[in-house]
Amino acid sequence: MEYIFIALLVLLMMTALGSGFPVAFALPGSAIISVGLAALTGWLFFSNVDTFFTQDGPSQWLTAGVTNFRGVYWDPDRDTLIAIPLFVFMGIMLQKSRIAEDLLVTMAQLFGPVRGGLGISVVFVGGLLAATTGIVGATVVAMGLISLPAMLRNNYSHPLATGTIAASGTLGQIIPPSIVLIILADQLGSATDQASSARKLLYKVSTGELTMPGPFDVSSTSAGEMFLGALVPGLLLVAVYIVFIFIIAFLRPKIAPAVHYEGAYDLRFAGRVVMALVPPLALIFLVLGSIIMGIATVNQAGAVGAVGAMVMAGYQLYQGKPRAYWPAAIALLSVALITVAVQVHPINIKKLATGADYMWLVISVIGVAGLLAALLWSGWRTIVTDNTLKSVMVETAKTSSLVFIILMGAAMLTASFRGFGGETLVKEFLTGLPGGFWGQFFTVMAVIFVLGFFLDFIEIAVVVVPIVAPILLTDPQANVTAVWLGVMIGVNMQTSFLTPPFGFALFYLRGVAPAFVKTLSMYKGVIPFIILQLLVLVVVAYTPRLVNYLPQRVTLAASTAPPPVNPDLQYCVEQYVAGEFQDREKDIRAAIAKARGLDLASLPDEMRKDLTDSFGKAEAAFGLMSQIDKAQAAIDARTDAYAPLHHQVRDIQGDIHQIDVRIKDLQEDIVRAGDDEVSKAHAADLTAEKSALEAQRKQLQSTIPSNWESEHKAFRQLLTADRRARLMYRRDVDSAYEPVITTVKTIAATPALAALKGELESLRGIINSQPDDKAAERVAEMLSKVSAIAGAEKVRSELSKARRALTGREPDKDASLKALDATLRAYESELAWRKKAEQSVLPGLRAYEMAIHDTIGLRKQEKLPSYVVPAIAGCKAYHRDISLQF
Repeated sequence: MEYIFIALLVLLMMTALGSGFPVAFALPGSAIISVGLAALTGWLFFSNVDTFFTQDGPSQWLTAGVTNFRGVYWDPDRDTLIAIPLFVFMGIMLQKSRIAEDLLVTMAQLFGPVRGGLGISVVFVGGLLAATTGIVGATVVAMGLISLPAMLRNNYSHPLATGTIAASGTLGQIIPPSIVLIILADQLGSATDQASSARKLLYKVSTGELTMPGPFDVSSTSAGEMFLGALVPGLLLVAVYIVFIFIIAFLRPKIAPAVHYEGAYDLRFAGRVVMALVPPLALIFLVLGSIIMGIATVNQAGAVGAVGAMVMAGYQLYQGKPRAYWPAAIALLSVALITVAVQVHPINIKKLATGADYMWLVISVIGVAGLLAALLWSGWRTIVTDNTLKSVMVETAKTSSLVFIILMGAAMLTASFRGFGGETLVKEFLTGLPGGFWGQFFTVMAVIFVLGFFLDFIEIAVVVVPIVAPILLTDPQANVTAVWLGVMIGVNMQTSFLTPPFGFALFYLRGVAPAFVKTLSMYKGVIPFIILQLLVLVVVAYTPRLVNYLPQRVTLAASTAPPPVNPDLQYCVEQYVAGEFQDREKDIRAAIAKARGLDLASLPDEMRKDLTDSFGKAEAAFGLMSQIDKAQAAIDARTDAYAPLHHQVRDIQGDIHQIDVRIKDLQEDIVRAGDDEVSKAHAADLTAEKSALEAQRKQLQSTIPSNWESEHKAFRQLLTADRRARLMYRRDVDSAYEPVITTVKTIAATPALAALKGELESLRGIINSQPDDKAAERVAEMLSKVSAIAGAEKVRSELSKARRALTGREPDKDASLKALDATLRAYESELAWRKKAEQSVLPGLRAYEMAIHDTIGLRKQEKLPSYVVPAIAGCKAYHRDISLQF
């Protein structure tokens, strides 16, 4: 019965949107009316407002709505949403200040003499505008007003001209920084949490184990990762457009003729090109580059973009006037000054001590003051010139408010959809489709493509994505990343915005195109670009590395990167080491043999034994890696025959689990049923449904093949053997490397230990001459210095006894001095063997450590070496099927 209210919810929403009712009110209004009618119907006919809800009724829906409202407006952790007004401001400011117009005119003059050059310049500028505005409507309108008249004047084909402008204008959907990507990242962040819980439940139900290994979990995403993931597909689209126009112009010169520049290509023209091109590129580099290099978060990059747009507008609006570039010059000099100050001398106001500290602080303050003055000066210019700043602020407020109100309304709509069991219905529909994940995926993409005809990207992102994304991300067979899914959805929406007869980009362009440009010409013009976009979509779908590689590489190279011992990296680390063993086995074995020949007589017995044992374990690593290869080969050989059976049975067991959940819910409803006639009749219906489900469950159980248990047990044994081989390898290489690096650090600390001799000896006089508490403080200071020396545990232990003798209830100076004597004896002994080892052991041991640190010792490094990062990032960029582990 609740499905009636799902249909009512969807019908109300589509009717409201189709009639032109504002989206911000259509979404929550549909939810409120549907929930209210369902609660009222349940109360009137069954005396229970929760009757037609699967998730605890309207109270649950109301709680979800309030929670989402608070999350959108007051939760500071949702920092991806804070970036929206910043990027909107940046894009509108650049548009209003006519920077795009100057850029397009200059690029057209530069590329014009080439066949199709004007069209190529439109695509090029469209890509730059996409990277600075991220707003499709604004970009299409701006490009239509600026470039379409010029293309028509120069006898460009109407279809090619309009198709080029519409396609270039939609690049803002996918080229970062894009509002679409920010919203998708926010929605996918919540979706990954749901998918993670669902996958853990699936693992528990399938295997019976309570906890799922971390590497099998769903990876989340952020706006920064979405920007990085979309960068290569976006640039690929630009390249494909340019190549297409160039080929068309070469084959049919009349539809895209060369446009000769009447002026001269001299230094003055070169200066114009530089001034038109460099500032937007610099702004893009500052915004995206700061994110890619890990210098700034998305919010901080958005603030940089907003400030940069303000400064650019300050000189653009004053073109031709005296001192037009002064604010921009002051801003550049100030930024350079601040950068130099921060790089040359660390600045900490709380720790000012030397004259250099004060000098660099003053320099930094001057730089900050100059930047603030430049920003205020530029801002004043935007105020007094056509009241530009006010119009930009108003447009930014309107756009940002629209986004946030729609987010709140969509949260209410999604909560009501789930309350009626719509999410379960969608899941059952998708999981029932043939073709597994790809059947589900293409169905979802087709639905989003069609919805793109009628709904804007915000509605699709906040209504559809939260419902379908958890289902797609849960699937362990495809095991796709949230970044890849978000980019695919973004490119898909971009394609639907171009598709006739409903494409939004076509409507925007139709509004600014001359009347003699026929709508049919626009439809013809976009068809080749739609084909190109679908081609890119297919390429990205089957080459996930195009999306996943850059986010993985930036993450693994960042200062906050996980260490190589992180469980999520182990599979790829072992893949890398296996390749290195194949290529460098002879060299690594030679290094081990050379290390065995070192004279270790100067080392303490325990250290010498640990080091000798580590050489044998290093030799064993090759054999253990071979065991991993054999175990993996055995799994691969059995997979083709076993996988179909596994997926068949898991599908059946999944259906059985759903029936079990439904039977449990029915039983609870039967128990809660009242004693009146209506309730008894309802309970009888529930009992009948329960009996039917039990019969269906029994029938499903009988369809499980008889050989399932034996085949599954045999395959689990192969998986267990693989896990055991990997675990043995990891333990072996860790114990092979730890003694080496510990010994190297210990011997290398010899100069630091030797430098403490005078201070240690001076403690005798301090203990004798100073009060016990003061002496204890000095000994404690010395103890902290000794503790910082690698391998000085014996000295530290004896010195601790000296300190404790002074801090007890009855301080004993004699006991402290006796402990100090033991400390000095331990110190001399420690220093003696270290100095011998520094000459006889350390050089050879360091050479050995360098030979094995990126293979046998890779897991124990603090970070992945920079030259290893590309290989690990490339490995993690692919989607690995883990379904047979479930």
